Amino acid sequence: MTHPWKNLETVDTAEGPLALSRRGDREFLITIDGRVLMNGVANRSELALAELACHHPALADRSNPRVLVGGLGLGFTLRAALDALPAGAQITVVELNEVVVRWCRGPVSIATDGALEDPRVTVQVADVARVIATAARKRTAYDAIILDLYEGPHEATQRSNDPFYGAKALDTTRDALSRGGIFAVWSEEPDKAFEGRLTKAGFQTDRRRAGKGGRRHVIYLART
Repeated sequence: MTHPWKNLETVDTAEGPLALSRRGDREFLITIDGRVLMNGVANRSELALAELACHHPALADRSNPRVLVGGLGLGFTLRAALDALPAGAQITVVELNEVVVRWCRGPVSIATDGALEDPRVTVQVADVARVIATAARKRTAYDAIILDLYEGPHEATQRSNDPFYGAKALDTTRDALSRGGIFAVWSEEPDKAFEGRLTKAGFQTDRRRAGKGGRRHVIYLART
């Protein structure tokens, strides 16, 4: 028998009501204005995003990698990164909405084995584009930058000043990465224009599909 979703909390945001729901003991769902942002059951692409980035051969010899995760969601990308990274890793999670952090520290923590409480993790409530820009300006390089945002690159993000996927943003991201660093991006579908901008920005790019069968989202692995 399938249990119904139970609303735990709804908060108002500029983009509409942001809601957290639970089904059973460990299944969670985040929606905004009725649109699903994160489903704790359908999360294979989020797990693969972190696993492919953190297990990348370019990071294999780095015992203390510095990793930036943009977008917390339900915390499954972070959990997968923690499971893949060594004990000396430093992971900064940047989440725009403070309530999402509170949910992940509270009811959702059971589903991620308390990922936010891991001593390797630092949380910033901020705009990840600004955090990347600050790192580039101060030359405080990350070994990997992982973007798990609810909208990946697509037709509407083609403008040159798009804060995450535009040409200027990609140049900034490259400058925020260490030599041989990895830029990993979740995308709903392939985006040839985005791939072209990555190449122009000096990245070597590999496009992957997560899992087998059904709806298979795209993961971009770009290396400096």
